[in-house]
Amino acid sequence: MENKHVEAARLIQEGKLEEAAKLLNEAIEENPNDALAYVNFGHLVSIVGEKEKAIVFYNKATEIDGSLATAYYGAGNTYFELEKYEEAIDSFKKAVENGLVEADAYFMLGLCYYNLGLLPYALANLKTATEKNPDDVDALFQYGLTLAQLEQVDEAVSVFENVVQKNENHADAYYNLGVAFAFKEDAAKAISMFDKAIKIQPDHLLAGNGKKQLETLLREE
Repeated sequence: MENKHVEAARLIQEGKLEEAAKLLNEAIEENPNDALAYVNFGHLVSIVGEKEKAIVFYNKATEIDGSLATAYYGAGNTYFELEKYEEAIDSFKKAVENGLVEADAYFMLGLCYYNLGLLPYALANLKTATEKNPDDVDALFQYGLTLAQLEQVDEAVSVFENVVQKNENHADAYYNLGVAFAFKEDAAKAISMFDKAIKIQPDHLLAGNGKKQLETLLREE
């Protein structure tokens, strides 16, 4: 049975979805209580855009095996894509409770709370994500954004500087460093950061506008 799951997962990765569906159907016919087959089916239908149907498959998997963390995680991702953040939080929490204590789960929890405007909860989960995987640039960047939103500017600067150390072409991190230095009233440093963002991404409108506003202010002084 395990081989069918491995084969189905490989086929899904290769985009051979019909072949994967056939294998998973066989797995379910052989064992209607094969929770993992329902999880993989959830992944498959989610890929083709049938998000609500994917939730049904993930729920079926957790009905069969209430401790299957990957089913809760799959449901969480699907709810997130549907912008149902509260349901997503519930699913990701259940994934964590059932042993999926990976950085990704905390990152997704952080994103959900961020989208709901619950920034202290977002911060706590994103901090955990960055501690579990210090090299995850996406999690670090989101952590920096959340710090900035909470006006913890010095901490945000430190995080954004870490981001650009790990990815020197991260235009949005340079833009946010520019905003932070503008907030700290260091116009020259802010303009320098906006310039770096524009050099990487010439059409970065926010960085362009930020630079223009600061240059106008400096001329008026």
